[in-house]
Amino acid sequence: MIDLRRLHVLRAVDHYGTVTAAAQALHFTPSAASQQIRQLGRELGVALLEPEGRRVRLTPAAHRLLAHADDIQARWELAERDLRTDGDEPAGLLRLAGFPTAVTALLAPAAAALVARHPRLVPRISEGETADCFDLLFDGHAELAVVEATPDEPPRHRARFDQQPLVDDPFDLVVPPGHRLAGRDRVELAEAADEPWVVPAEPSTCRTHVLSACGAAGFAPDAAHEAVNWDATLALVAHGLGVALVPRMARATDAVVRLPCAGQPRRKLLTVTRPGGRSVPAVAAALAALERLVRTMPA
Repeated sequence: MIDLRRLHVLRAVDHYGTVTAAAQALHFTPSAASQQIRQLGRELGVALLEPEGRRVRLTPAAHRLLAHADDIQARWELAERDLRTDGDEPAGLLRLAGFPTAVTALLAPAAAALVARHPRLVPRISEGETADCFDLLFDGHAELAVVEATPDEPPRHRARFDQQPLVDDPFDLVVPPGHRLAGRDRVELAEAADEPWVVPAEPSTCRTHVLSACGAAGFAPDAAHEAVNWDATLALVAHGLGVALVPRMARATDAVVRLPCAGQPRRKLLTVTRPGGRSVPAVAAALAALERLVRTMPA
């Protein structure tokens, strides 16, 4: 009989990338995590870890086992939900996660609407970047997340999550009042190629979006400043220190001027659950609330 706890350690190593990172997430020592996987391998009669320099990595047999492990985990969660379901009325704790702008523009108003519509439902929101949201889902600390899709292909382990499009969020060029482009209805992004730029700091997903949009317009932005959050970006632009691409969901103030861009660079927002999670009444209610909310947003 396979020990499901050991199987979870194996899945954690695949998700986090290394035995050390998985052990930290599971509150194990690296040696204890390795021992759990080696014991699982002995139970199955195969080696699941092999040396790679001074570290270890998962063997081909481990990767074959992982496909079954994900199916086993999904079936186990389905059994738990079936036993705990009390009718179709959404109720109980619902843990939501999202990157900062998603919390402000989507999850906070959606949670308020959920409480008004379903008094027995208790939403709890955690803010984090996209990678953090996937970790919360994997660890069972969130049932639903709103994340940004990156322009690149997602890491392989994210295929174990159910990811569905929610809404496209356009980027606008933001300039200070009085800027030479401020009176325009629409601009070509290349018109700002020679400007100093305020760009998102690493490791923000939006940095990739901004650099990709500028690259598609034929230039690499002169990154005069870097900022982690949109409030800081808008403050730098308002003081005439540069221009920036800012998603429409990040609400700007009258201290800056928003200009739609030709070609409409945009980011895609996704809702993410573990497999089968969308059928849970509380999650389904939250998804419906998010869908109602995005339908009211300007294009």
